[in-house]
Amino acid sequence: MTSQPTRRPWTREESILALNLYLTLPFGQMDHRNRQVIDLAAQIGRSANAVALKLSNFASLDPDLRSRGISGMSHRSSADAAIWEEFAADREALIYESEQFRAARLGQTIEEIAPTADLPPELEGREREAVVRVRVNQQYFRRMILARYDAHCCITGLAVPQLLTASHIVPWAEAPELRLNPRNGLCLNALHDRAFDTGLLTVSDDFKVQIDSRVQDSDSAAADFLLRFHGSYLKLPDNFEPAVDLLRRHRERSAMRFPALAD
Repeated sequence: MTSQPTRRPWTREESILALNLYLTLPFGQMDHRNRQVIDLAAQIGRSANAVALKLSNFASLDPDLRSRGISGMSHRSSADAAIWEEFAADREALIYESEQFRAARLGQTIEEIAPTADLPPELEGREREAVVRVRVNQQYFRRMILARYDAHCCITGLAVPQLLTASHIVPWAEAPELRLNPRNGLCLNALHDRAFDTGLLTVSDDFKVQIDSRVQDSDSAAADFLLRFHGSYLKLPDNFEPAVDLLRRHRERSAMRFPALAD
């Protein structure tokens, strides 16, 4: 009787790298033929099928997908669940660790994947490390949010990455525990991002765009472009849709005066 080959257990590093990829791939693109899946497989010495299966395991742990009756494969291990719980408990720490692993696999330093050439030369030691950590995590947040919305503005549909921003619903500085929460992000074009940040634009509990009445007083192309989407609905991602309670916090902070919706 021929014995079956022993499967190599996934290491913690490999699993964290797979979670890193899961969070930056649009749902439905976790196929073994995906170039990013193939690249990660080559980096960790596994088959693309094995990586795709691991991504599906993480999908089965994703509470946002599960709440809507969508799930991946059910062959997840207790180790997968532990990695997911660690991510949920401290997103910043795990994402930074995963980016350190990713940099090493690419033969780079962590500073090379988050350029720091413009940092003041007097920044050294722990202070410099703290700034690098912030930059790495902010860069990752952008990748994660653009992936969720398939690199399209969720209001206008604009699909020019250079003009898109990963907007925090609750600002980065206001709530450290939400900084890398994918449900605390919207993919917006530069104009709508600025309007959202300044409180001229917000989103209702049913994901309807609302523009402050002060914009109506401005006779400009920018105002016309903003008002064109008043009353429209966000184009939501397949998973990690924006959290209603966070949108509510944004509205309360903005203290907006809404114009009447057109019939």
